[in-house]
Amino acid sequence: MRVCLGQRLTLTLSLVRHAATAPNAQRRYPHADEDAPLSPEGRAVAAGLRLPLHATAHTSPSLRTRETAELAGFPHAIAAPALAEAAFGIMAGQTWAELEAQFGEGPRGWIDALSNPESESGPPEGETGRAFHARIQNWLTELPQDGDVIAFTHAGPLLAALRLCVSLGAAEIAPGGVAVLKRAEGHWWLRELRQAAPP
Repeated sequence: MRVCLGQRLTLTLSLVRHAATAPNAQRRYPHADEDAPLSPEGRAVAAGLRLPLHATAHTSPSLRTRETAELAGFPHAIAAPALAEAAFGIMAGQTWAELEAQFGEGPRGWIDALSNPESESGPPEGETGRAFHARIQNWLTELPQDGDVIAFTHAGPLLAALRLCVSLGAAEIAPGGVAVLKRAEGHWWLRELRQAAPP
């Protein structure tokens, strides 16, 4: 008697950090209502991204992620509010040096809390670590069982997804960088971390 084993369902998830904007170059935390367009260098990087064009694409509602998606070949990417950047509260609009000058060691604790999926703390007037990671987890839970999905998002959600899926505590992914994850039978693994090619 022949036994036919079912094919293993595998999902490939490409997490794309949007390409560079002027505030990125200034290394400032973004305001919640800030919607800076890509810089000329960012547009060149986005146009040079090499992603599977048959994939289903999702994008944060922000202009910078939508522009990245369009220039990469995904003008009809699905808007996904869950992929929006973290709410940084009183940190928004400031550089790390400015924050340390004002608040001393406080900002380090706020960012550590925001990076902790179990934390009930975060930047004052911003999101808690638990709330931030919960919205990313909810989005991950709704993904299909197989196929290719691309998410055009921001550094915060990208890193949160890496924590939730593969327990990666920290990573440096510049604007235009890509993290590729695979999932089969409920288990995730990291396949690739790719930095953007220079324009």
